[in-house]
Amino acid sequence: MAIPEISDQGLVGGRCTACGRSHFPPAGWCQWCGGDEVDAVTLSTTGTLWAWTAVQAPPPGYDGEVPYGFGVVELPADGLRVVTRLTEPDPTRLSLGQPVELRSVELPDGQTTWAFGPT
Repeated sequence: MAIPEISDQGLVGGRCTACGRSHFPPAGWCQWCGGDEVDAVTLSTTGTLWAWTAVQAPPPGYDGEVPYGFGVVELPADGLRVVTRLTEPDPTRLSLGQPVELRSVELPDGQTTWAFGPT
């Protein structure tokens, strides 16, 4: 599975030219209306925490540290909620509606991915 694209300005999603709704990850068709004309857009780099947990056991093939945070971040400017890794692994330090921002995170194998962390 490929890591979703991130630009210097943020995550790259799609916006339907027919209905105007955004989606992530980008796709060649709109998940909302089925339209097949979608433009690439850079999504907001700030949002609010909507749900969260800590991953305590490493998934198969993962060599990084555990626990790590995992959750759902709402991007109000884009009308989306994205499932994402979180930079904060301790769920007691997170709260509903907490402001978060996009960050780059280096994985143990040298790849760079993205995560949201408290501002």
